[in-house]
Amino acid sequence: MKKLLTFVMAGGKGERLSPLTKDRAKPAVPFGGIYRIIDFTLSNCINSGLRRIHILVQYKSMSLSRHIRMGWNILNAEVGEYIDVVPAQQRVDEHWYQGTADAIYQNLYSIDIENPDQVLILAGDHVYKMNYQPMIDLHRASKADLTIGVVPMPIEEAPHVGVIETDAAGVVIGFEEKPKQPKTIPGDAANVYGSMGIYIFDRKALEEELTEDAKKDTAHDFGKNVIPQMIQKGQRKIMSYNFVDPNTKEALYWRDVGSLDAYYEASIDLVNVMPQFNLYDRDWPIRTHQLQYPPAKFVFNNQLTGGRRGEALDSMVADGCIISGGSVRRCILSPNVRVNSYAEVENSLLLESVEVGRYVKIKNAIIDKHVKLMPGATVGHDLELDKKRFTVTPKGIVVVEKGAVVEAV
Repeated sequence: MKKLLTFVMAGGKGERLSPLTKDRAKPAVPFGGIYRIIDFTLSNCINSGLRRIHILVQYKSMSLSRHIRMGWNILNAEVGEYIDVVPAQQRVDEHWYQGTADAIYQNLYSIDIENPDQVLILAGDHVYKMNYQPMIDLHRASKADLTIGVVPMPIEEAPHVGVIETDAAGVVIGFEEKPKQPKTIPGDAANVYGSMGIYIFDRKALEEELTEDAKKDTAHDFGKNVIPQMIQKGQRKIMSYNFVDPNTKEALYWRDVGSLDAYYEASIDLVNVMPQFNLYDRDWPIRTHQLQYPPAKFVFNNQLTGGRRGEALDSMVADGCIISGGSVRRCILSPNVRVNSYAEVENSLLLESVEVGRYVKIKNAIIDKHVKLMPGATVGHDLELDKKRFTVTPKGIVVVEKGAVVEAV
């Protein structure tokens, strides 16, 4: 693995996740109570034995950089291991990173310094568990110039992803970004190969293709420009790596949580009895940074004398939370959330340090950090009213932005 260098792309704006990305980069958005989205990619790297990692940041990167510094300072620089945060530095010209390909192009000097044989490029804004070693082995064994990670998905999803076309041997012969009439998997007309945004390049091929793309007036993006450029020339060997269970051949869990509805659905799935994505897998731990909070607390008073019950059912409750006489059902509570007496919260995500006042009612909502819901306030119970105050997604999920004070109406 010393002959491989890893780049994690973490500079995207994440506009479809607004207002969650109003003050933070998309990879820094909280997920699963205690994690940030980027934690899943970085945990995959560490669990796969990858120890030389550059994280390329750009937009609203302060909280992301702080999270990496405080939670991922775990490698030993004395033996050549590191996780470095690399902002845009205008090393090539006066521009910041113009696209995914340009971000790597502006850091070719880093590749020269490390002198790897291959370069692994990952997205920092997807939720999945993956051992990258089998994909690296395939790339090396096939002597490919580029290997692309793909995951089978229903043809209905094609307009939302990059779609890879392969022959029966897995050689890539086409690539389309969000096609309306996609090419399907050979022998399977109901599914397509969606690009995972995971690329392994032969170093020489990468440098040559990026240098060629940099001279053109393009978006300087791997999916839109560099990969189609390589396919069109027909001079490079491009392989696909199928992200499926080796026994059942079924697609493994991979989610692009790039929209609010996708983010909500992937999050709320975690509270199911048998979630699709298992956070409790001790063989594949997910690391993160956590502040030192006390254990979660549930306050119960005698119901027979008109008391209150603090309870959470089918929910995930992080450290520091106090559920004081309120009811929480099918929710994820991030650290330091307070739910006061007679409040009812259901099917919702409450991020760090949210305060829920007495008699508050919340359902089908995402409540960002430091929101204060005053006694008697409601969220999610009157969508027409909520549309005037908050963001409401196409599927009816209400999103309250960071730091808001929600009054009773």
